[in-house]
Amino acid sequence: MTTTAAHPEQTATTAPVDDVAERIFAAALGAFDILNVYLGDHLGWYQALAERGALSPCELAEHTGTQERYAREWLEQQAASGIIDVDRPAVPGRPRRFRLTGPTAEVLADPASLSYLAPLARLIGAAAAQLPALAAVYRNGGGISWSRFGTDARTGQADMNRPWFERELGPALAGVADLRRILNRPGPGSPTSAAARDGRPSRSPGPTLRPP
Repeated sequence: MTTTAAHPEQTATTAPVDDVAERIFAAALGAFDILNVYLGDHLGWYQALAERGALSPCELAEHTGTQERYAREWLEQQAASGIIDVDRPAVPGRPRRFRLTGPTAEVLADPASLSYLAPLARLIGAAAAQLPALAAVYRNGGGISWSRFGTDARTGQADMNRPWFERELGPALAGVADLRRILNRPGPGSPTSAAARDGRPSRSPGPTLRPP
């Protein structure tokens, strides 16, 4: 006897209305979080919090050349969403200070980390800006060129890929035996190639890809 998992299209018709509404509402809240991640990344707010520690809205605005009013609104939203933490003042009347925890700083402000996801908000923002054009091609045919997505899409993709390229691409390529042999083959004019042609051992084998 075999069993199969229910597909979403099979259960959507029987899901209670409240469950469907809750799912869409939760997705909308997540969308607003992504929009605020875009602002925090674009304006340097995450980077400032990661580098300087807990900051008040005034301090964050001063360090990033932005407006205190909007820095405060953004910080409050981030705290309400549980993305950043709040340090309440020990002295009444002093401003609250906001800070990134270590894991959150890695995900949102460490461009060398494999977990760095702030650029994802740029990609989503660039895609969302093309929704009217996308609706038009869905109706009339055609397509949308990559160039229309702009700088946010290009830098978002580049910054998302960079940590993996720098840290994982070499081992991934080395794990493909046939590819490893081709990439490690001496090229024309290399010391290894000349030594092999002359029947001499090579003194400069050069870098090689090694299996993980």
